[in-house]
Amino acid sequence: MSFEKLGLEKSLLKALADQGYTEPTPIQQSTIVPVLEGKDVMATAQTGTGKTAAFTLPLLQLLQQASGDRSKPRALIVTPTRELAAQVLASINTYGKYLPLKAMAVYGGVKIGPQIKSLRQGVDIVVATPGRLLDLYQQKAINFKSIQMLILDEADRMLDMGFIPDIRRIQSRLPEDKQTLMFSATFSRDIRDLAKTMLAQPVQVDVAAQNATAETVEQSVVPVDKEKKAEALKRLFETRGCAQTLVFTRTKHGANKLVKVLNKSGIQSEAIHGNKSQGHRTRVLEGFKRGKVSVLVATDIASRGLDINELPLVVNYELPHVPEDYVHRIGRTGRAGKEGLAVSLVSADEAKQLHAIEKLTEKDIARDVLEDFEPSVPVPLRKQSRNQRSGNRSNVEQKRNGRSKKPSGKRFRGRRAA
Repeated sequence: MSFEKLGLEKSLLKALADQGYTEPTPIQQSTIVPVLEGKDVMATAQTGTGKTAAFTLPLLQLLQQASGDRSKPRALIVTPTRELAAQVLASINTYGKYLPLKAMAVYGGVKIGPQIKSLRQGVDIVVATPGRLLDLYQQKAINFKSIQMLILDEADRMLDMGFIPDIRRIQSRLPEDKQTLMFSATFSRDIRDLAKTMLAQPVQVDVAAQNATAETVEQSVVPVDKEKKAEALKRLFETRGCAQTLVFTRTKHGANKLVKVLNKSGIQSEAIHGNKSQGHRTRVLEGFKRGKVSVLVATDIASRGLDINELPLVVNYELPHVPEDYVHRIGRTGRAGKEGLAVSLVSADEAKQLHAIEKLTEKDIARDVLEDFEPSVPVPLRKQSRNQRSGNRSNVEQKRNGRSKKPSGKRFRGRRAA
C-alpha cells in the first residue's frame, strides 16, 4: 500500500518523498484513514513504528482543509516530556513544510515570555507538556475555544508521571465537539477508564503486542559484579566502539558520576536528566545526534521521546525498577526496521528486576559473559531462580559436594557470537 492510497494530498506526499518514505507502516495504515474521516482513535503501538507520523500527517491535512480562525490554535498535542514535544514539533515541520500552517512547542524549563509572544502572533498547532499548557491558559495566553483536535501522545507515560489530573483539567476546558486521538504504548485499566471519558466511540488500533520488544533489537544480559560495572562498560566500548551509545542509569546522581568516569577515560560523554536545564538538554541532545558527543548517559526521562536515526547501541547500566521502562529504553534502537543492540549490565542484586522484565516481555534474555569480568555471584535464569526459591534439591547437593555451576552464557567480545 502507498501513502497516496490512504488519501493524503500532494503536498504531504511530496514531503514524505523528500524523506525517502514510500510505504506506510502498519500503525500508519490503520490510523490515517479513520483520522481523516473525523473519527476518534485509540491506538497502541511499539515505539519506533512511525506513530508520530500516523497522527501528524492526517492532522496537517485536516487543518489545511478546515475553515476557522487561523490566528488561534486549532489543534493541541499533549506530551509527557519536553524532549517528546520537541520531537513531535520537528515531525510537524518536516511533513508540513509545503503547507502554510504554523506550529510551536511549549514546555517548562525555559522562559514563558517568548512562548506567550509567539502564541499571540498566531499558531495553528500547539505541542505542549501539561504543566506549561495550564500555566499559559491561566495567564490567558492561549484560548481553547477554537481547538478542533486533541491528541494525547504516550498517555501511559503521562499516567506514570502523575499528569492525568492535569489532562482532565485541560479536557474540561476544551470544546465538546472536538476530535480526540489517544496514543499509548500500553493501555492499562486506568488509561482505558480515562479514554472512556475523553473519546467518543473510538476506532481501536493495536498493531503490536503490549509490552513486546521489537524483533529488530538483539538483547543481551552481561552478568557483572556491581562494583565492576564502570570498568565493564569501558571494556565494552573498547571492543565495539562507543559512537552514538545511549546509556541508562536509574538516578541523576548515578548519571553524573558515570559521565565523570567516562570522560576521565577519554570517552566524550554527557548526562541528560531532570536536574539539567532545558537549554543544556537541548544542546547535549543535538551534539549527540551530530556525533559530537559519543555517549549520552540518561535517566528514564530520555527513554521516550528521543528519535535518533540509526542509534546502534543502548546500554542499561542499571536496570529500571519498573519493567515497562525497559521496553521503552531499548526502543530507542532498532527503529523503523533498522537493527539495533541492547546490552544490560546486570549484577546479582538486580535479578528480581531482570526476571520481572523477562516475565513482562515473555522472553528469556541470553546471558553473555564479558571476558575478565565474570561475576562472583551468577545472575540466574528465571527457571533457576524459581528452583532456588523452592529449595531445589540438586542445587543443594552440588553445594555440599563443592561443585558450583559456572555462569551460563557465551563469551562476549563486543559482538555476540552467531
